Amino acid sequence: MTDPMPVIQSLSAGLPIFMLHLGSATAAWALALAVYMWITPHREFALIRDGNVSAAVSLGGAAIGLALPLAFCLAASVNVWDVVIWGSVTLILQLVAFRVVDLMIGNLSKRIEEDQLSAAIFLAMVKIALASLNAAAVAG
Repeated sequence: MTDPMPVIQSLSAGLPIFMLHLGSATAAWALALAVYMWITPHREFALIRDGNVSAAVSLGGAAIGLALPLAFCLAASVNVWDVVIWGSVTLILQLVAFRVVDLMIGNLSKRIEEDQLSAAIFLAMVKIALASLNAAAVAG
């Protein structure tokens, strides 16, 4: 039987760093999502509470789009500042994605408010595609 002490020592040494990085990434994700919802013209949670599927798809795409690059950043991060900086970059790119799709199809917020699922799905896919590219760039 192998000695469990090295594993326990590794856990006790690494757990604080793990918690710091995970907590920082989660905080950066939540803050970025809150800023995203604050900046977008429509009120996602109110629409979702009213049963608007398009708002749920759009906000879900943003949540994934913000988390994906942070996840890759966590895998390669040197310190907590990596997470904070890349979280900011991710937020900016998600806002750009919203703006670009709005310019492409027009009246995006109105379409989401009217529960036009096609607009929301396209927006969510653009957000996730941009996040995938961002994540790959972060992973380098």
